Amino acid sequence: MSGKATLRNLAALVSGLVFGLGLSLAQMTNPDKVLNFLDLAGHWDPSLLLVLGGAVVLSTLGYFLTFKRGAPLWDSLFHMPQALAIDKPLLIGSALFGIGWGISGYCPGPAIASIGLGNPEALWVVPSIIAGAALQRWSHDRQTADID
Repeated sequence: MSGKATLRNLAALVSGLVFGLGLSLAQMTNPDKVLNFLDLAGHWDPSLLLVLGGAVVLSTLGYFLTFKRGAPLWDSLFHMPQALAIDKPLLIGSALFGIGWGISGYCPGPAIASIGLGNPEALWVVPSIIAGAALQRWSHDRQTADID
């Protein structure tokens, strides 16, 4: 493995650990906390709005500083999504994501961090997320093959 690849992998590992720590400190790995945030008609807990607000501010600042660089440290260009359209697959996928989040109290990042914390329900959620991603890829590949 080259020096750049090693640095890239190390940066990914450190970023993932910091992200997981942040999710844990914000209690995003606690599905009850998340479900109470989503329950506007019941025991609503607005404290995760602070997490959301902090994430928006830090992400905005991070993107501003990052794109000011022109190129990443260990690659030749930034790999950004190319699709800009809000289409049917995006809307369906977003709805399915929201339904899964509302049922389980987990989205992918906190679910993976929860495995590291030993939360047993995450052992059911993460394989379900992986299965959903695999099903989406299979469906996309089938549709793409039909077009060719």
